[in-house]
Amino acid sequence: MFRFALICLPLFVAAPVRGAEAAAPSFLNEVVPVLTKQGCSQGSCHGKGAGQNGFRLSLRGYAPDQDFRWLTREFDGRRLDAADPSRSLLLLKATGQVPHEGGRLFGTGDREFQTLLAWLSAGAPGPNAADAKITKLEVTPGDKVMAVGQTEQLTAWATFSDGSRRDVTWLTKFETNDAAVAGVSFTGQVKAKRNGATAIRAAFLTEVAVATFAVPFEKSVDPKLFVAKNNFVDEHVFAKLRDLRIEPSDLSPDEEFIRRAFLDTTGTLPTADEVRAFTADTAADKRAKLIDALLARPEFVDYWTLFLGDLFQNRKERDHDVRGVKGVRQFHEWLRKQVAVNRPWDELARDVLTATGKNTVSPAVGYYIVIVGEHNETEKSEVAESVAQAFLGTRIGCARCHNHPLEKYTQDDFYHFAAYFSRVKLERKESKQGPTTLMVAHRDPNQAKNPVGVNQPRTGQFMKPQPLDRSVADVKPTDDPRAKLAGWMTDPKNEFFAGAMVNRVWRHLLGVGLVEPVDDLRATNPPTNPALWAALKQEFVGHKYDLKHLIRVILNSRAYQLTSATKPGNETDSRFYSHYYARRLPAEVLLDALTSATGVGEKFDGYPEGVRAVQIPDPHAYSQFLKMFGSSERVTSCACERNGEVTLPQLLNLQNGDRLLAKLRDGSGALAKLLKDAKSDDALTEELFLRTLSRRPTADEQAAVKRAVAAGDPRDEVYRDLFWALLNAKSFAFNH
Repeated sequence: MFRFALICLPLFVAAPVRGAEAAAPSFLNEVVPVLTKQGCSQGSCHGKGAGQNGFRLSLRGYAPDQDFRWLTREFDGRRLDAADPSRSLLLLKATGQVPHEGGRLFGTGDREFQTLLAWLSAGAPGPNAADAKITKLEVTPGDKVMAVGQTEQLTAWATFSDGSRRDVTWLTKFETNDAAVAGVSFTGQVKAKRNGATAIRAAFLTEVAVATFAVPFEKSVDPKLFVAKNNFVDEHVFAKLRDLRIEPSDLSPDEEFIRRAFLDTTGTLPTADEVRAFTADTAADKRAKLIDALLARPEFVDYWTLFLGDLFQNRKERDHDVRGVKGVRQFHEWLRKQVAVNRPWDELARDVLTATGKNTVSPAVGYYIVIVGEHNETEKSEVAESVAQAFLGTRIGCARCHNHPLEKYTQDDFYHFAAYFSRVKLERKESKQGPTTLMVAHRDPNQAKNPVGVNQPRTGQFMKPQPLDRSVADVKPTDDPRAKLAGWMTDPKNEFFAGAMVNRVWRHLLGVGLVEPVDDLRATNPPTNPALWAALKQEFVGHKYDLKHLIRVILNSRAYQLTSATKPGNETDSRFYSHYYARRLPAEVLLDALTSATGVGEKFDGYPEGVRAVQIPDPHAYSQFLKMFGSSERVTSCACERNGEVTLPQLLNLQNGDRLLAKLRDGSGALAKLLKDAKSDDALTEELFLRTLSRRPTADEQAAVKRAVAAGDPRDEVYRDLFWALLNAKSFAFNH
């Protein structure tokens, strides 16, 4: 039978009955979605690059033309039986009637089987250009409040280019953003599992949609706990906590606040005298005054230059150094000047995006030197995904090879975006031979008058520059396409541009982004507090992208100033800001904290004495400590390069490493000077606590030190041990 089917198949496929084809299920809108939802075209199955067991499909159906050829023509069409479509290998495997590594996917009575059978029986028609294209996907119900154990059935509605609206729930793939809060079944039934909030993602063809679900705690919270507010940030944070019935923690004590504000704003510890002065101040507005003072300090400039250096991947080129350390330092100094004058974010971004000329004259050219690398064809470099991730906080790299699995971006969208950089041309020289120059020109001077664009590698189609929102872009051959892109990006209507920076700053100050990962903004990854995100974006844009203003607003909020100590009922909260989230200090900040506390500096190769780790422009300046504690290598645009995890080697380094012991024994260090000053035991103990933890010791801690001194051990050894213990305390290595 199969031999007969193989002989007949080419004629059968090439000349189907016209009437049958008209009534057949659409290959694009029904057959491909069936294979996608059943997992056939996933990366773990036939959607992987080499396919599986001799059969391959495009990943999640992004290339239906290829899928059709592979299904119907590969191996002489052995997967289809023209004589008896119900005996097609495609159906026999899916229904488990013959061995199938993926197992049984559906039964002969299921809608999926009947759809594929109808398609096969109609002659297996391929993609039809006349088929309606999906334009929108919606999921109902939308925002929903549920109780633990409650279920809710979702319905997915697709709107097509012909105006029709269809229920495509059975073809839609559903996934949850947080399975611990709510799970979702294969058919779209949501079940609340525990208190919190999450989003359910729905994907059908090239469109995605989300439905959010909140599962409040059962116990009510006293409304009076949400009354005290400092600004609009608190309005939105406390409204969310009230909806979820999560009790906020108390306001942080002064000693906790000053340490936190110094570390988050300047990357430095307050001195003992600064802590004493702040805690003694009785002014009602002393916190606001401290914030203003911190924003005016040069250490603020140093720390936020480091922040931007990570964002713009300021480093020597990965494969071939065309700038040298000098170029890295020049870009660092340029960024530092922008921070020092509080350059509006949109202006700074526009300057980097459109940087042109010699890197010695225009240091921002260094950004392109790094992300373009050695590629002669700029659009084939990392430039498109790096720019999207850095400036828009969105990840489009997946769409280089296939449609984005979690967003609406298609492969065409990626190359339309990459086309903005098709005229970027770098004339590279070794750093000793002269500067690298960035020009905006066609690689072939004879084609300079041709339209701007690139060829899509899979289809061969010419892709003109087009923003990710698919709006119309008018780019002439004489234009710098990047200027058009910068104009679209920095338009106040572009929520991703403002939203990306708002999210990064919020995460820097609060420890957890409104969207996580912080550089993965997309429709299927909504913010945990949409109203707060919208309000912060409006504030940022309304104040002309003033970064200092944004930071000041957040620092002055009560939400930022809550203590990290939890209460019963909010200890499991990790996304809604009911308390401050303690986190390990960044590598550079921790090393500088050890230096300032002990009074013994670090020496970095190529840099003068006294340079702090936060001030170093080049991430490749050798430091075993910085590498061990997760400083960013700046190889990619991903914020994940900076690692805040706590590891066993880190603990061993602090507890047993030579670096800390040498600082404690240094005769010119802070401990030696304090011991020589012959302070009383109580005064010396207080000084060490203030230098490290920014707080005074408790009565029990003072008593423990006195007992150790009274036991007869040498006084300097007792205090060296105390200093070592404080520097190894979690409350020293963490901001809290």
